[in-house]
Amino acid sequence: MRLGAIFPQTEIGADPSAVKDFAQAAEDLGYDHILVFDHVLGADQTKRDGWDRPYNKDDMFHEPFVMFGYLGAITEKIEFTTGVLILGQRQTGLVAKQAAEVDVLTGGRLRLGIGIGWNEVEYEALGESFTNRGRRSEEQIELLRLLWTQESVDFDGRYHRVTNAGINPLPVQRPIPIWLGGGEDRVIRRIGKMADGWFPQFQPDSAGQEKISEMREHATKAGRDPKAIGIEGRVAYATDKQEDWEKIAAAWDEAGATHLSVNTMRAGLKGPDQHIEAIKRFKETVSG
Repeated sequence: MRLGAIFPQTEIGADPSAVKDFAQAAEDLGYDHILVFDHVLGADQTKRDGWDRPYNKDDMFHEPFVMFGYLGAITEKIEFTTGVLILGQRQTGLVAKQAAEVDVLTGGRLRLGIGIGWNEVEYEALGESFTNRGRRSEEQIELLRLLWTQESVDFDGRYHRVTNAGINPLPVQRPIPIWLGGGEDRVIRRIGKMADGWFPQFQPDSAGQEKISEMREHATKAGRDPKAIGIEGRVAYATDKQEDWEKIAAAWDEAGATHLSVNTMRAGLKGPDQHIEAIKRFKETVSG
């Protein structure tokens, strides 16, 4: 399995040197990729009664494409992954352009994980529909791949229209890999039907393996090779004990995972140095 370090978005701070230090350390330690989360705006929880969602305005999130442009210039080989970019709240053509630019400037090191998100506040502020985001995402994926592989696109869909136009430069990867997050039945069907990979939010136990089997059945029905669809497992540094890391990694490997990432957030770590020490310990334990 390819190992990834989840960028500690909410805890790394705004100092560019901290961002640089973490990314370069992950590459020097031999990690295959850095994975980032995505939120454009945070809700003001002080003005919303009963706000109980995972993030609010006090949680810091660096913008993925901009950060990847920065990190691409100070690293050499590590892959950049969104896990996940909230696609539905963004204009599809602009995402295609930004992703292609990152891929070009990093020499083909982008893997685009996408999802539909849960934060209606962001959709409202960004002027996109929250209610049709799932249905719209399939058309978005189709259009992204066209824009990444054709110099001129003529597309007339339910939600998008592009009349004989294209992006330039095209990405190095044609198309850029698209992975999906989520675990609802309709999302699992969508992954089997059209995704290059999956970020499942469950454990690799019998219930989790059953969901993976369901995804692969959908892929087979769609005429696809189910083993060609990547799977990225996850270890939580805050809750998964070190003595269990190798066992968890082995379980994901048995379940057919192609990637495994470690999340060091919410473990009481301070500053980039402690997060770097944590990913070092994880790498040594799992790869040892």
